[in-house]
Amino acid sequence: MKKFGLVFTAVLAMSPLAAWAGDQDFTLVNKTGYQIDEVYVATPSSKSWGKDIMGDGVLANGAKKNVKFKNSTTACNWQLAVKFSDGSDVEWDEPFDLCEVEVITLKYNKSTGITSAETK
Repeated sequence: MKKFGLVFTAVLAMSPLAAWAGDQDFTLVNKTGYQIDEVYVATPSSKSWGKDIMGDGVLANGAKKNVKFKNSTTACNWQLAVKFSDGSDVEWDEPFDLCEVEVITLKYNKSTGITSAETK
């Protein structure tokens, strides 16, 4: 697999509950065709990505992971980075508003070599 290019594709279909909940929890869906070994989230002001939120697990193609935040978390904007089983990685510099986003679906287009993220 080639090193992925970056594209941020937002398809925002916000539910009323997401708008008022202020909750950053979201579901990450892997539709890239490849296994994801590591997932990182960080606020734009963070100096590092912190710990891999997958822990000892992986996210197989077609699988999803529910990502939970501590109740004391107040920041809504979060950046995302993933590392694939072949060592390639993708970082989204444009933050996701997790107070409004409930699902992030990652996709890879083999013909263009671009990894994208769709939100709803």
